[in-house]
Parts: sequence; structure tokens; C-alpha cells
Amino acid sequence: MEGYCVKCKSKREMKDEKKVTMKNGRPATQGTCSVCGTKMFKIGK
Repeated sequence: MEGYCVKCKSKREMKDEKKVTMKNGRPATQGTCSVCGTKMFKIGK
């Protein structure tokens, strides 16, 4: 899955993805940037 990395300031491929549910019940995906290792977060399925 692709997400926006705030450290690289560009869209990057996400690794170690896992599905999470936010406090308001909406689905999201959490992972790490494949280039710099920063934590990434993408809201939605």
C-alpha cells in the first residue's frame, strides 16, 4: 500500500502494514516508510 511520508515529503510504499481501528471507529492502516523507516498512517480501507 502507498502512503504519504512526512519525512521524505513524498508518496512511498508502506511496509509492515497492519489494519487498525481509530477511536471514532474508522478503519486505517499503519506501517513504516520503506526508505527512511518513519511511521506512516493512512486513513481508510
